[in-house]
Amino acid sequence: MTRLARALAVLLFVLSGVFAGAPAVAAHPPACADGSVTLTAEEARLDRPVPGGTASVPAELIRRGNFEALVQGFTRGLCAVPSKSIAGGYAEATGRLLFESAVARAQRSLSIGAALPADDDRPLYWTRLALTRALRQWTPSFTVTPADRASWEKRLEYASRGLTGSAFRPERGARKLMISGFDPFQLDAEIRRGNPSGAVALALDGRVLTAPDGTRVQIQAVIFPVRYPDFDRGIVEDAYRPALARRPDQVTTISQGRPGAFDLEAYNGRRRSASAPDNLNIWGGGTLAAPVVFPNVGPGAEFVPSTLPMEAMSQAGGLFPIRINTTVREIPAGSTIPVVRTDGPTEGSIASEGGGGGYLSNESAYRVTRLLTEVPSAPPGGHVHTPVLAFDPANTTELSDPVFEANRAAIIAQTTAVLLAGLAGSPAA
Repeated sequence: MTRLARALAVLLFVLSGVFAGAPAVAAHPPACADGSVTLTAEEARLDRPVPGGTASVPAELIRRGNFEALVQGFTRGLCAVPSKSIAGGYAEATGRLLFESAVARAQRSLSIGAALPADDDRPLYWTRLALTRALRQWTPSFTVTPADRASWEKRLEYASRGLTGSAFRPERGARKLMISGFDPFQLDAEIRRGNPSGAVALALDGRVLTAPDGTRVQIQAVIFPVRYPDFDRGIVEDAYRPALARRPDQVTTISQGRPGAFDLEAYNGRRRSASAPDNLNIWGGGTLAAPVVFPNVGPGAEFVPSTLPMEAMSQAGGLFPIRINTTVREIPAGSTIPVVRTDGPTEGSIASEGGGGGYLSNESAYRVTRLLTEVPSAPPGGHVHTPVLAFDPANTTELSDPVFEANRAAIIAQTTAVLLAGLAGSPAA
Protein backbone atom coordinates (compact mmCIF):
# COMPACT_ATOMS: atom_id res chain seq x y z
CA MET A 1 0.00 0.00 0.00
CA THR A 2 1.38 3.42 -0.96
CA ARG A 3 1.73 6.27 1.52
CA LEU A 4 -1.08 8.13 -0.24
CA ALA A 5 -3.34 5.09 0.01
CA ARG A 6 -2.56 4.74 3.72
CA ALA A 7 -3.31 8.44 4.30
CA LEU A 8 -6.62 8.08 2.47
CA ALA A 9 -7.49 4.96 4.45
CA VAL A 10 -6.87 6.79 7.73
CA LEU A 11 -9.06 9.69 6.65
CA LEU A 12 -11.86 7.37 5.52
CA PHE A 13 -11.72 5.59 8.87
CA VAL A 14 -12.02 8.89 10.73
CA LEU A 15 -14.82 10.04 8.44
CA SER A 16 -16.76 6.84 9.08
CA GLY A 17 -17.11 8.06 12.65
CA VAL A 18 -17.68 11.68 11.73
CA PHE A 19 -20.54 11.06 9.33
CA ALA A 20 -22.23 8.13 11.03
CA GLY A 21 -25.88 9.17 11.11
CA ALA A 22 -25.10 12.70 9.94
CA PRO A 23 -27.54 14.48 7.62
CA ALA A 24 -26.67 15.15 4.00
CA VAL A 25 -24.31 18.10 3.47
CA ALA A 26 -25.70 21.11 1.64
CA ALA A 27 -23.82 22.72 -1.25
CA HIS A 28 -23.78 26.17 0.37
CA PRO A 29 -21.30 27.25 3.11
CA PRO A 30 -21.87 25.29 6.32
CA ALA A 31 -23.94 26.71 9.15
CA CYS A 32 -21.22 25.78 11.62
CA ALA A 33 -18.81 28.40 10.19
CA ASP A 34 -18.46 31.84 11.78
CA GLY A 35 -17.13 34.19 9.12
CA SER A 36 -16.56 36.96 11.66
CA VAL A 37 -13.71 35.11 13.40
CA THR A 38 -10.39 36.95 13.12
CA LEU A 39 -7.98 35.27 10.73
CA THR A 40 -4.20 35.21 10.78
CA ALA A 41 -2.30 37.47 8.39
CA GLU A 42 -1.58 34.42 6.24
CA GLU A 43 -5.19 33.26 6.10
CA ALA A 44 -6.37 36.79 5.30
CA ARG A 45 -4.39 36.62 2.03
CA LEU A 46 -6.59 33.79 0.75
CA ASP A 47 -8.91 36.27 -0.96
CA ARG A 48 -6.19 38.46 -2.45
CA PRO A 49 -6.04 39.10 -6.21
CA VAL A 50 -3.10 40.31 -8.27
CA PRO A 51 -2.88 44.12 -8.38
CA GLY A 52 -5.68 45.42 -10.57
CA GLY A 53 -7.44 42.05 -10.64
CA THR A 54 -10.57 40.75 -8.95
CA ALA A 55 -10.24 36.96 -8.72
CA SER A 56 -8.48 35.43 -5.73
CA VAL A 57 -5.03 34.14 -6.69
CA PRO A 58 -4.90 31.61 -3.81
CA ALA A 59 -8.36 30.25 -4.65
CA GLU A 60 -7.32 29.74 -8.26
CA LEU A 61 -4.07 28.04 -7.20
CA ILE A 62 -6.07 25.68 -4.98
CA ARG A 63 -8.51 24.94 -7.81
CA ARG A 64 -5.81 24.38 -10.42
CA GLY A 65 -3.89 22.23 -7.94
CA ASN A 66 -6.97 19.97 -7.73
CA PHE A 67 -7.42 20.52 -3.99
CA GLU A 68 -10.71 22.42 -4.04
CA ALA A 69 -12.76 19.32 -3.22
CA LEU A 70 -10.53 18.55 -0.24
CA VAL A 71 -11.10 22.02 1.21
CA GLN A 72 -14.85 21.86 0.66
CA GLY A 73 -15.13 18.36 2.10
CA PHE A 74 -13.13 19.24 5.21
CA THR A 75 -15.07 22.47 5.79
CA ARG A 76 -18.46 20.80 5.56
CA GLY A 77 -17.32 17.72 7.43
CA LEU A 78 -16.47 19.81 10.48
CA CYS A 79 -20.20 20.35 11.07
CA ALA A 80 -20.62 16.64 11.75
CA VAL A 81 -17.66 16.24 14.13
CA PRO A 82 -19.15 15.09 17.45
CA SER A 83 -16.27 15.39 19.94
CA LYS A 84 -12.85 16.84 20.73
CA SER A 85 -11.06 13.54 20.20
CA ILE A 86 -12.49 13.04 16.73
CA ALA A 87 -11.79 16.68 15.86
CA GLY A 88 -8.07 16.15 16.40
CA GLY A 89 -8.02 12.96 14.39
CA TYR A 90 -10.03 14.53 11.58
CA ALA A 91 -7.66 17.50 11.35
CA GLU A 92 -4.55 15.33 11.39
CA ALA A 93 -5.89 12.80 8.88
CA THR A 94 -6.88 15.57 6.47
CA GLY A 95 -3.46 17.19 6.82
CA ARG A 96 -1.76 13.87 6.15
CA LEU A 97 -3.91 13.30 3.08
CA LEU A 98 -3.08 16.79 1.80
CA PHE A 99 0.67 16.30 2.11
CA GLU A 100 0.70 12.81 0.63
CA SER A 101 -1.53 13.98 -2.23
CA ALA A 102 0.82 16.88 -2.95
CA VAL A 103 3.81 14.51 -2.92
CA ALA A 104 2.04 12.04 -5.20
CA ARG A 105 1.03 14.85 -7.54
CA ALA A 106 4.60 16.16 -7.73
CA GLN A 107 6.19 12.76 -8.30
CA ARG A 108 3.65 11.17 -10.62
CA SER A 109 2.85 14.26 -12.69
CA LEU A 110 -0.80 14.12 -11.61
CA SER A 111 -1.82 17.23 -13.52
CA ILE A 112 -5.14 17.05 -15.34
CA GLY A 113 -7.22 19.52 -17.30
CA ALA A 114 -6.18 23.11 -16.64
CA ALA A 115 -4.10 22.09 -13.64
CA LEU A 116 -0.80 23.69 -12.79
CA PRO A 117 2.40 21.72 -13.46
CA ALA A 118 2.74 18.88 -10.99
CA ASP A 119 5.94 20.23 -9.39
CA ASP A 120 4.26 23.51 -8.29
CA ASP A 121 4.44 23.88 -4.49
CA ARG A 122 1.92 26.72 -4.20
CA PRO A 123 -1.34 24.68 -4.15
CA LEU A 124 -0.15 22.83 -1.02
CA TYR A 125 0.61 26.08 0.78
CA TRP A 126 -2.70 27.77 0.03
CA THR A 127 -4.78 24.63 0.59
CA ARG A 128 -3.25 24.24 4.04
CA LEU A 129 -4.25 27.82 4.87
CA ALA A 130 -7.78 27.22 3.58
CA LEU A 131 -8.01 24.25 5.97
CA THR A 132 -6.69 26.20 8.96
CA ARG A 133 -9.11 29.03 8.15
CA ALA A 134 -12.00 26.57 8.16
CA LEU A 135 -10.79 25.14 11.47
CA ARG A 136 -10.47 28.63 12.98
CA GLN A 137 -13.98 29.62 11.84
CA TRP A 138 -15.60 26.37 12.94
CA THR A 139 -18.19 26.64 15.76
CA PRO A 140 -18.48 23.10 17.18
CA SER A 141 -21.60 21.69 18.82
CA PHE A 142 -19.55 21.11 21.99
CA THR A 143 -17.50 23.34 24.26
CA VAL A 144 -13.89 23.94 23.26
CA THR A 145 -10.99 25.95 24.67
CA PRO A 146 -8.26 27.91 22.88
CA ALA A 147 -5.90 25.09 23.84
CA ASP A 148 -8.15 22.60 22.04
CA ARG A 149 -8.08 24.66 18.87
CA ALA A 150 -4.32 25.13 19.10
CA SER A 151 -3.88 21.36 19.44
CA TRP A 152 -6.06 20.62 16.40
CA GLU A 153 -4.27 23.19 14.28
CA LYS A 154 -0.85 21.84 15.28
CA ARG A 155 -1.91 18.32 14.33
CA LEU A 156 -3.14 19.55 10.95
CA GLU A 157 -0.01 21.66 10.40
CA TYR A 158 2.48 18.95 11.31
CA ALA A 159 0.71 16.31 9.23
CA SER A 160 0.36 18.59 6.19
CA ARG A 161 4.08 19.45 6.37
CA GLY A 162 5.29 15.84 6.44
CA LEU A 163 6.36 15.87 10.10
CA THR A 164 4.14 12.92 11.05
CA GLY A 165 5.29 10.69 8.21
CA SER A 166 9.04 11.26 7.93
CA ALA A 167 10.19 7.81 9.07
CA PHE A 168 12.77 6.01 6.96
CA ARG A 169 11.80 2.54 5.74
CA PRO A 170 14.10 -0.43 6.33
CA GLU A 171 15.98 -1.02 3.09
CA ARG A 172 19.21 -2.98 2.91
CA GLY A 173 22.08 -0.99 1.44
CA ALA A 174 20.18 2.29 1.09
CA ARG A 175 21.61 5.42 2.67
CA LYS A 176 19.29 7.91 4.36
CA LEU A 177 18.95 11.64 3.65
CA MET A 178 16.73 14.02 5.63
CA ILE A 179 15.91 17.39 4.02
CA SER A 180 13.60 20.33 4.62
CA GLY A 181 12.17 23.14 2.49
CA PHE A 182 10.06 26.21 3.15
CA ASP A 183 6.70 27.76 2.30
CA PRO A 184 6.44 30.69 -0.12
CA PHE A 185 7.04 34.07 1.54
CA GLN A 186 7.06 37.85 0.91
CA LEU A 187 3.54 37.42 -0.43
CA ASP A 188 2.38 40.95 0.28
CA ALA A 189 4.79 42.09 -2.42
CA GLU A 190 3.89 39.27 -4.85
CA ILE A 191 0.94 37.00 -4.05
CA ARG A 192 1.88 34.54 -6.82
CA ARG A 193 5.25 33.55 -5.37
CA GLY A 194 6.35 29.97 -4.89
CA ASN A 195 9.36 28.54 -3.09
CA PRO A 196 11.64 26.14 -4.98
CA SER A 197 12.83 24.57 -1.72
CA GLY A 198 9.28 23.46 -1.00
CA ALA A 199 9.01 22.13 -4.55
CA VAL A 200 12.23 20.15 -3.97
CA ALA A 201 10.77 18.64 -0.78
CA LEU A 202 7.64 17.49 -2.62
CA ALA A 203 9.65 16.12 -5.55
CA LEU A 204 11.97 14.04 -3.33
CA ASP A 205 9.99 12.97 -0.24
CA GLY A 206 9.86 9.20 0.09
CA ARG A 207 11.88 8.53 -3.05
CA VAL A 208 14.86 6.21 -3.42
CA LEU A 209 17.42 7.60 -5.88
CA THR A 210 20.87 6.57 -7.03
CA ALA A 211 23.92 8.69 -6.08
CA PRO A 212 26.82 9.17 -8.52
CA ASP A 213 28.75 6.38 -6.79
CA GLY A 214 25.88 3.92 -7.37
CA THR A 215 24.59 4.03 -3.80
CA ARG A 216 20.83 3.98 -3.32
CA VAL A 217 19.61 6.97 -1.29
CA GLN A 218 16.30 7.06 0.57
CA ILE A 219 14.98 10.60 1.15
CA GLN A 220 12.54 12.01 3.68
CA ALA A 221 11.40 15.63 3.53
CA VAL A 222 9.41 18.18 5.52
CA ILE A 223 8.34 21.74 4.74
CA PHE A 224 8.70 24.51 7.33
CA PRO A 225 6.51 27.59 7.75
CA VAL A 226 8.01 31.05 7.37
CA ARG A 227 6.81 32.02 10.85
CA TYR A 228 8.87 32.97 13.87
CA PRO A 229 6.40 31.61 16.47
CA ASP A 230 6.59 28.09 15.02
CA PHE A 231 10.38 28.17 15.23
CA ASP A 232 10.11 29.48 18.80
CA ARG A 233 7.94 26.45 19.66
CA GLY A 234 10.51 24.03 18.27
CA ILE A 235 9.18 22.87 14.90
CA VAL A 236 12.71 22.42 13.51
CA GLU A 237 13.75 20.26 16.43
CA ASP A 238 10.45 18.35 16.24
CA ALA A 239 11.27 17.48 12.63
CA TYR A 240 14.97 16.69 12.88
CA ARG A 241 15.45 15.24 16.37
CA PRO A 242 13.42 12.06 15.59
CA ALA A 243 15.16 11.81 12.23
CA LEU A 244 18.58 11.92 13.90
CA ALA A 245 17.52 9.09 16.20
CA ARG A 246 17.09 6.97 13.05
CA ARG A 247 20.73 7.60 12.10
CA PRO A 248 20.52 9.28 8.71
CA ASP A 249 23.64 9.53 6.60
CA GLN A 250 23.16 13.23 5.88
CA VAL A 251 20.79 16.06 6.89
CA THR A 252 20.33 19.21 4.83
CA THR A 253 18.11 22.23 5.27
CA ILE A 254 17.17 24.00 2.04
CA SER A 255 15.71 27.43 1.30
CA GLN A 256 15.48 30.02 -1.46
CA GLY A 257 18.44 32.39 -1.56
CA ARG A 258 19.69 34.85 -4.14
CA PRO A 259 19.03 35.20 -7.88
CA GLY A 260 20.95 33.09 -10.34
CA ALA A 261 23.09 30.86 -8.11
CA PHE A 262 23.24 28.18 -5.45
CA ASP A 263 25.01 28.87 -2.15
CA LEU A 264 26.40 26.18 0.15
CA GLU A 265 26.48 28.01 3.48
CA ALA A 266 29.68 27.34 5.42
CA TYR A 267 28.67 29.01 8.72
CA ASN A 268 25.29 29.24 10.44
CA GLY A 269 24.68 32.05 12.95
CA ARG A 270 22.92 31.86 16.31
CA ARG A 271 20.93 35.10 16.12
CA ARG A 272 18.11 36.88 14.33
CA SER A 273 18.83 40.18 12.62
CA ALA A 274 16.65 40.32 9.51
CA SER A 275 14.65 43.45 8.75
CA ALA A 276 11.99 41.48 6.82
CA PRO A 277 8.84 40.21 8.58
CA ASP A 278 7.65 36.61 8.46
CA ASN A 279 4.40 35.44 6.85
CA LEU A 280 2.44 36.60 9.91
CA ASN A 281 3.98 40.07 9.53
CA ILE A 282 5.98 39.48 12.72
CA TRP A 283 9.57 40.72 12.99
CA GLY A 284 12.32 38.63 14.55
CA GLY A 285 13.27 41.32 17.03
CA GLY A 286 16.92 41.76 16.14
CA THR A 287 18.98 44.08 13.98
CA LEU A 288 22.42 43.81 12.43
CA ALA A 289 23.91 45.87 15.27
CA ALA A 290 21.82 44.20 17.98
CA PRO A 291 21.04 40.63 16.89
CA VAL A 292 18.99 38.45 19.26
CA VAL A 293 19.46 34.77 20.10
CA PHE A 294 16.64 32.53 18.92
CA PRO A 295 14.18 31.57 21.67
CA ASN A 296 14.28 28.00 22.97
CA VAL A 297 17.52 26.94 21.33
CA GLY A 298 19.99 24.85 23.28
CA PRO A 299 23.54 25.87 24.20
CA GLY A 300 25.89 26.37 21.30
CA ALA A 301 28.53 28.51 19.66
CA GLU A 302 27.79 31.82 17.95
CA PHE A 303 28.59 30.19 14.62
CA VAL A 304 28.23 26.47 13.86
CA PRO A 305 30.00 25.32 10.69
CA SER A 306 28.49 23.13 8.01
CA THR A 307 29.88 19.61 7.94
CA LEU A 308 28.53 18.82 4.47
CA PRO A 309 31.07 17.73 1.82
CA MET A 310 30.69 21.10 0.14
CA GLU A 311 33.54 20.69 -2.31
CA ALA A 312 31.93 17.57 -3.77
CA MET A 313 28.50 19.22 -3.78
CA SER A 314 29.83 22.29 -5.56
CA GLN A 315 30.86 20.11 -8.51
CA ALA A 316 27.29 19.01 -9.28
CA GLY A 317 26.29 20.08 -12.77
CA GLY A 318 23.27 22.11 -13.80
CA LEU A 319 22.01 25.40 -15.10
CA PHE A 320 23.18 27.56 -12.18
CA PRO A 321 26.64 28.18 -10.67
CA ILE A 322 27.26 26.75 -7.18
CA ARG A 323 29.22 28.78 -4.62
CA ILE A 324 30.71 27.72 -1.29
CA ASN A 325 29.82 30.76 0.79
CA THR A 326 32.22 31.47 3.65
CA THR A 327 31.02 35.05 4.22
CA VAL A 328 29.46 36.06 7.57
CA ARG A 329 28.58 39.27 9.33
CA GLU A 330 29.95 39.42 12.88
CA ILE A 331 30.40 41.83 15.76
CA PRO A 332 34.06 41.26 16.64
CA ALA A 333 35.09 40.68 20.24
CA GLY A 334 35.38 44.02 22.04
CA SER A 335 33.40 45.88 19.36
CA THR A 336 29.77 46.96 18.89
CA ILE A 337 29.94 47.45 15.12
CA PRO A 338 29.03 44.61 12.74
CA VAL A 339 31.52 43.85 9.98
CA VAL A 340 31.46 41.51 6.99
CA ARG A 341 34.14 38.83 6.78
CA THR A 342 34.58 36.73 3.66
CA ASP A 343 36.71 34.07 5.38
CA GLY A 344 34.40 33.10 8.23
CA PRO A 345 34.01 34.31 11.83
CA THR A 346 36.76 35.29 14.24
CA GLU A 347 37.15 33.99 17.78
CA GLY A 348 34.89 35.56 20.38
CA SER A 349 32.68 37.39 17.88
CA ILE A 350 28.86 37.70 18.01
CA ALA A 351 26.84 36.39 15.08
CA SER A 352 25.08 39.22 13.30
CA GLU A 353 24.39 37.09 10.21
CA GLY A 354 25.33 33.58 9.27
CA GLY A 355 26.22 32.78 5.70
CA GLY A 356 22.51 32.52 5.02
CA GLY A 357 21.67 35.85 6.67
CA GLY A 358 19.72 36.56 9.86
CA TYR A 359 16.35 35.17 8.81
CA LEU A 360 14.59 31.82 9.21
CA SER A 361 16.64 29.99 6.58
CA ASN A 362 19.81 30.61 8.58
CA GLU A 363 17.90 29.73 11.75
CA SER A 364 16.75 26.38 10.39
CA ALA A 365 20.36 25.59 9.49
CA TYR A 366 21.72 26.68 12.89
CA ARG A 367 19.13 24.73 14.85
CA VAL A 368 19.88 21.55 12.90
CA THR A 369 23.68 21.84 12.84
CA ARG A 370 23.59 22.66 16.58
CA LEU A 371 21.55 19.49 17.14
CA LEU A 372 24.31 17.57 15.39
CA THR A 373 26.79 18.66 18.06
CA GLU A 374 24.73 16.64 20.58
CA VAL A 375 24.79 13.42 18.53
CA PRO A 376 27.66 10.91 18.83
CA SER A 377 29.10 10.10 15.38
CA ALA A 378 26.80 12.73 13.89
CA PRO A 379 26.12 12.68 10.15
CA PRO A 380 27.17 15.59 7.94
CA GLY A 381 24.74 18.51 7.93
CA GLY A 382 24.36 22.01 6.61
CA HIS A 383 22.35 24.35 4.41
CA VAL A 384 21.75 24.78 0.68
CA HIS A 385 20.35 28.03 -0.71
CA THR A 386 18.68 27.62 -4.11
CA PRO A 387 18.42 30.39 -6.70
CA VAL A 388 15.37 32.66 -6.54
CA LEU A 389 12.41 31.41 -8.56
CA ALA A 390 11.11 34.33 -10.60
CA PHE A 391 8.45 34.89 -13.24
CA ASP A 392 9.10 36.06 -16.76
CA PRO A 393 9.46 39.86 -16.34
CA ALA A 394 6.73 40.33 -18.95
CA ASN A 395 4.25 38.33 -16.83
CA THR A 396 2.61 40.52 -14.20
CA THR A 397 -0.80 38.82 -13.88
CA GLU A 398 -0.71 35.15 -14.94
CA LEU A 399 -0.31 32.45 -12.28
CA SER A 400 2.46 30.73 -14.21
CA ASP A 401 4.55 31.05 -17.34
CA PRO A 402 7.13 28.98 -19.27
CA VAL A 403 10.13 30.78 -17.73
CA PHE A 404 8.81 30.26 -14.19
CA GLU A 405 8.10 26.59 -14.86
CA ALA A 406 11.39 25.87 -16.60
CA ASN A 407 13.43 27.51 -13.83
CA ARG A 408 11.57 25.59 -11.12
CA ALA A 409 12.21 22.30 -12.92
CA ALA A 410 15.89 23.21 -13.36
CA ILE A 411 16.27 24.15 -9.68
CA ILE A 412 14.65 20.89 -8.56
CA ALA A 413 16.91 18.85 -10.83
CA GLN A 414 20.10 20.65 -9.80
CA THR A 415 19.26 20.59 -6.08
CA THR A 416 18.76 16.84 -6.39
CA ALA A 417 22.16 16.53 -8.06
CA VAL A 418 23.78 18.65 -5.34
CA LEU A 419 22.28 16.49 -2.58
CA LEU A 420 23.26 13.21 -4.22
CA ALA A 421 26.79 14.49 -4.82
CA GLY A 422 26.92 15.16 -1.07
CA LEU A 423 25.91 11.60 -0.27
CA ALA A 424 28.54 10.27 -2.64
CA GLY A 425 31.11 12.41 -0.85
CA SER A 426 30.11 11.40 2.70
CA PRO A 427 31.00 8.29 4.71
CA ALA A 428 28.12 5.96 5.58
CA ALA A 429 26.61 6.30 9.06
